[in-house]
Amino acid sequence: MNQIKLKRIASSIVKEVSDILNNVARDRLMHTITITDCEVTNDLSFAKVYFTCALDIDKESIEKELEEASSFIRHELSERIDIRHTPKLIFKFDESIEYGNHIEEKIKEIHEKENV
Repeated sequence: MNQIKLKRIASSIVKEVSDILNNVARDRLMHTITITDCEVTNDLSFAKVYFTCALDIDKESIEKELEEASSFIRHELSERIDIRHTPKLIFKFDESIEYGNHIEEKIKEIHEKENV
C-alpha cells in the first residue's frame, strides 16, 4: 500500500484512539494515557500503537489493561475511520520519552561537572 496513505491512516488512528481513551472510556486509568505514535502494516492487519502514561504505574500492567480494552477500542475505531478492515491494535509503551529524559539528565550532569 502507498506509504502516504499508511501514514494518513496511522495519524487518524492516533487521533481517534486518543479521543476514545479520553472521552469514551469509563476507566480512569485510560484518561491518563497519551497516544504518541502508530505504525500500520502494509496490509492493514495490525497497528502498533505507542503510548505513555502520566501516572507512575508499571508499564506491563498498563499494556495488559489496554490489551483487555483493545476490542472495545477497535470497535469504536471502526465506526470513526472509513477503511474496509480495521487493524488489530497492539499497544506498546513508548520508551523514547523515558530515554530522552535519561539523556537530558546525563547532559545536565556533564554541564554541572564542567561548571564546578
